[in-house]
Amino acid sequence: MGGSHRRIDRCASGRRWLGVFLGMLAFAAAPVRAADFSGEVLTLPWILPFVGILASIALFPLVAPTVWHHHFGKIALGWATAFVVPFALVFGPTEALHQVAHAALLEYLPFVILLFALYTVSGGIGVLGNLHGSPRTNVTILALGAVLANVMGTTGAAMVLVRPLIRANDNRQHNVHVLVFFIFLVANAGGSLTPLGDPPLFLGFLNGVSFFWTTTAMLGPTLTLCGSLLAIFYALDTYLYRKAGEERPVYADATPDSRLRVVGKVNLGLLVAIVASVLMSGFWRPCIVFTVLGTDLDIQSLLRDVLLIGIALLSLRVTPQAIHDSNGFNWIPMQEVAKLFAAIFVTIIPAIAILKAGDAGALASLTKMVTTAGGEPNNPMYFWLTGLLSAFLDNAPTYLVFFNLAGADARYLMAHRETLEAISGGAVFMGALSYIGNAPNFMVRSIAEDRGIRMPSFFGYMLWSVPILVPLFVLLTVLFFQ
Repeated sequence: MGGSHRRIDRCASGRRWLGVFLGMLAFAAAPVRAADFSGEVLTLPWILPFVGILASIALFPLVAPTVWHHHFGKIALGWATAFVVPFALVFGPTEALHQVAHAALLEYLPFVILLFALYTVSGGIGVLGNLHGSPRTNVTILALGAVLANVMGTTGAAMVLVRPLIRANDNRQHNVHVLVFFIFLVANAGGSLTPLGDPPLFLGFLNGVSFFWTTTAMLGPTLTLCGSLLAIFYALDTYLYRKAGEERPVYADATPDSRLRVVGKVNLGLLVAIVASVLMSGFWRPCIVFTVLGTDLDIQSLLRDVLLIGIALLSLRVTPQAIHDSNGFNWIPMQEVAKLFAAIFVTIIPAIAILKAGDAGALASLTKMVTTAGGEPNNPMYFWLTGLLSAFLDNAPTYLVFFNLAGADARYLMAHRETLEAISGGAVFMGALSYIGNAPNFMVRSIAEDRGIRMPSFFGYMLWSVPILVPLFVLLTVLFFQ
């Protein structure tokens, strides 16, 4: 009975603290009237919920993983509430509904629907059999994964190939570095050539960046980075392979070599259908618009989302359960993404409004950091600030913040390509600097550890990533992001 009272007291205390926080946030913005909503009048306390959800994503899995695993949805809801309630009190419920609907209908739902389709379809593709994990085999798998990431997304490509890669190297004395470079290439850098590759680029596509602009603009930086990483990996893997005498394995192979075969091939056709659906929404513009809750929705975008949902459901229908079982397929990653990004897209509303205000907004100091004395974009700063924040927060909302900081005019940014290249490269490439920079990073680590590989700790991983990646990022800055 006493324990029950304590739980009730703790819940009441939590509600009181939430009420205090909401009240403080509303008080901080109290001088603003409902008719005055714009980025120029918003104060910095409005972005605290956005900072809070990103800090929660970064820190909770490290300091309180059990709490996070069971309650991440409630934590995300709490931060979203911490923005919406004061916003409705200050600007009125109608404006609050309009802003939330705008974010949900134009950005959140298309974003989650695409991830849902890619995750579902890629989860129905299985690679059975086993290869011998020689340097040549490993570098081939890494290069293939980097290419596939642009069609299947970094999450899809990582989930399809990580288990075959682990099986190929399960009898090697040195195999941790193989998974580390897999994270660098397949879970991050490889997915930089299409909006399908990584979530930040799809957000750019939703905001007007053309599909193939990404391919042409990012080709040079991507080939330079991925080519360099593959060369470094091959040299390191060859050295460790020969040092341990693994041309003649000393450990019994739990998964003997056997012919590779792909199952669930129907899902390859469904991947093509996903690409076609996204391309359709970019090229077909019949100028038919529906207005929902004050938000204009193009018919091509609605059709794309309906097609993507249909493709995902068809994949579930035609894929044998045995393939899903062999891939360890479940809905936990998608549930986490859906819940967390719902809060992110809501709480980012004031941050974007403030950034759009430029020098007249509360984040004018950030604007000055990415602007030269002559008023031109400071592209190296765009690259490094976008990248470093992506490494420790989440690269999708970070991309959106800096895209808006650069003016959010996709047509202008594509014409003056260096700034958008810098933002895109920073968001995608530097997600590899830490386990929390991109969703597939932690997923690869978890699968590897489940298969008995002792992966580096959070900071141990950075002892790999920083010395290898940072010099390459400096090279990219000199070559492409000036």
